[in-house]
Amino acid sequence: MKNPLLPLAFALLATSASAKDQATLRYTPPPGEERPMVVEGVVGPQGGDFALRLRFDKLPFGKDCGNRCANVTLLLDTDANPRSGLQLGAKAAETGADLAIVVQGTRDIAGSGGEGFLRVKVRMLSDEARSVEDGEVVAELDHRRDSERIHIEEKTVFLLVDASTINLPSGRKVRVIYHPPGSKALQATIAGMLSGSATNSKVMIFRRGGWGKAPQGGQRIGTENK
Repeated sequence: MKNPLLPLAFALLATSASAKDQATLRYTPPPGEERPMVVEGVVGPQGGDFALRLRFDKLPFGKDCGNRCANVTLLLDTDANPRSGLQLGAKAAETGADLAIVVQGTRDIAGSGGEGFLRVKVRMLSDEARSVEDGEVVAELDHRRDSERIHIEEKTVFLLVDASTINLPSGRKVRVIYHPPGSKALQATIAGMLSGSATNSKVMIFRRGGWGKAPQGGQRIGTENK
């Protein structure tokens, strides 16, 4: 008999007014999952960026994961409108996503010793897109050269995705979608670029010109002192 699906949770921090500025993702991978999976994440607007803090259950790249390193896609419906963006049908949670953020652990085959690194590919999805691959690539980041955008502390990846230079739909709310393989899609709604939270920089994953030691558990990180 197959094991039943483990409980999954994708919960908003809705216990206080400050909690509306970020969402916390919690996911329990099934037994035997080989790839590193996101088990906790925080997403929120920060200035002209979307800021993410993703904690994996294993190191997302390197020798430990070999050829089965991280390959995670998070989708953002930046105006919480299913009529714009990716179109997979009314019943698909991903329908309406305007931005796909793909985080991959990979190897530099051309480099000496096949050095491992983390790559992030960002795709903008129009209403003509019928898959993530149909989206236009608007950014390709490498943690070795894009340290102002990607920071890694062991199993935790801090990421800033620039939304100011692309023509994304904007709204007061953003829908976040994460669909682990073989599981149901997980969703949450967070504050959008037009909510005021972006200019207030409530998430503050990146602050004062350097990466902050953000506490785990989806707690409020605080407001930047300029």
